[in-house]
Order: sequence, then C-alpha cells, then structure tokens
Amino acid sequence: MLLRLSSKGQVVIPKTIRESLRLKNGDQFQVRVIDGKIVLEPVAKGLIEKLQGKYVGYDMLKILEEEHRREIENE
Repeated sequence: MLLRLSSKGQVVIPKTIRESLRLKNGDQFQVRVIDGKIVLEPVAKGLIEKLQGKYVGYDMLKILEEEHRREIENE
C-alpha cells in the first residue's frame, strides 16, 4: 500500500487498517526507527480509557446498591 507524506509531515492510515486494528480518533502511538524503517505501535489503553463512555446512561449507583442489597439478602 502506497502512502503520501503531506507538507505538514502527516500520513493517513487507511480505513481498512484502522478498522482491522480498531484504531480510534485520539489513539496514541509509539514511533521508532528500526533498520531505516518507521514503526508505529499503538499504545495500550489503560482500564479507565477502555471503560470511558461504556456505561453512559446507566445509573451505576442504583445498580451497585441493588447488587449490594442482593448480597446482604443471600448471606
């Protein structure tokens, strides 16, 4: 696959590659030069970043209280 470097030094990662690696806007990469080649490695997301937005719309306090109530009842 042939890519072009922009005047600002930017390279676009093709959509098929982004989708196959599940890359999203804002993802970070480690950049290295190995044997004269540019290597980009996605930086693993922390647990907080992975969960961000996953439970939007859920009343987590209510869910936790109900779970706690069930645990007490089952003791």
